[in-house]
Amino acid sequence: YGKQWYQRRVRGSRMADNLAANLAKFNVKDDRIVSFEGQGIKLDDAQTAEDIVKAIETCPNMEILNLAGNTLGVEAAQSIASALQSRPTFKFALWKDMFTGRLRSEIPPSLRSLSSAMIIANTQLIELDLSDNAFGPDGAEAIRGLLTSPVAYTIQTLKFQNNGLGGGGVIIADCLKANHARAKKDGKSLDLRTFIAGRNRLENPGAKALSEAFSLLGTLEQIEVIQNGIQYEGVAAIADCIKHSPNLKILNLNDNIMTPKGAIAIAKALPSAKMLEVLNMGDCLVKSKGALSVAENIKGLTNLKELILSYNEIKVDGGEAVAKMCAGLSSLTNLDLDGNHFGSEGKEKITDALGADKLSILKPGLDNDEGVPSDDEGEEEEKEEKEEEKEEKKDSPP
Repeated sequence: YGKQWYQRRVRGSRMADNLAANLAKFNVKDDRIVSFEGQGIKLDDAQTAEDIVKAIETCPNMEILNLAGNTLGVEAAQSIASALQSRPTFKFALWKDMFTGRLRSEIPPSLRSLSSAMIIANTQLIELDLSDNAFGPDGAEAIRGLLTSPVAYTIQTLKFQNNGLGGGGVIIADCLKANHARAKKDGKSLDLRTFIAGRNRLENPGAKALSEAFSLLGTLEQIEVIQNGIQYEGVAAIADCIKHSPNLKILNLNDNIMTPKGAIAIAKALPSAKMLEVLNMGDCLVKSKGALSVAENIKGLTNLKELILSYNEIKVDGGEAVAKMCAGLSSLTNLDLDGNHFGSEGKEKITDALGADKLSILKPGLDNDEGVPSDDEGEEEEKEEKEEEKEEKKDSPP
């Protein structure tokens, strides 16, 4: 079964990079990997699952089971779960895109069977990847038993990319909080470091609940919640989470409804994130006001390698301020300001602010700049900003 399946990585994929790093860290050997990745097998019952069951049974020290890119039915899941019950060495559950073509009602019982098997085996799970399985809140509920058990004390990586979680985000957060309390009673602690849950309709309730859980744990190094419809209230909760996550290295909030108000909240929390290496606030309606605040607060981030503020309706004053501050960050290798409202003169000001020595970090450049807004667009934007200021004053304490 070999290691080739995880070595074929997509360039720039942090999810793949995390996995490779984990496998190297835990010295996973070839004879501890069972992989049927991408084979498109229709696993309906015990007979169709026979090859997988045999592979597990002939791998007594199995640490990895990769079933990504197949389609698992309820009976087949039960057969595989029976084999898993005798594998306490199991650590990596790589189960993304594992229910293609299945009825949504089939997925929870399958997840419950697999979860129960890991609990019976008393595994020390390190990574659970259930990305690209459209199971919604019901799927999150189905793994509640797993996430609130001692098996989950050792989990370092949770991946729920594109699951349609919705309210399931709150369920997962509740599980983390409950298991934190349980671990504390047992004299242990949770070790969650990476949480990826993009494209899940988490919105404010999910963002708030998860941020509270992450703040409680204080262990997160990577948080990626792109394209989740998160607005100011949820963004403010994430900002508070940053202050309680001293080891945070990657924060990806791309394509949420942050607005300048939310961007300012995140920016003000950044001085607490001394270890931060990647900050992605692209396509978040940050605008100039938010960009100015980011510029003011990144000065002390000496580990920052990548800053993404693309497609944010930022005007030249905000872009220039960011560029000036980034020129002094020796660690920075990638600054993305593309798709904003600089215009040709503004682009020159930004490149001048960076200086000739730093121009190479401007990736992918400014070719997709949307130009200076027309007078009508500018007036409309000013109206919106005034309305936002009024709302901020309402929300501010007297």
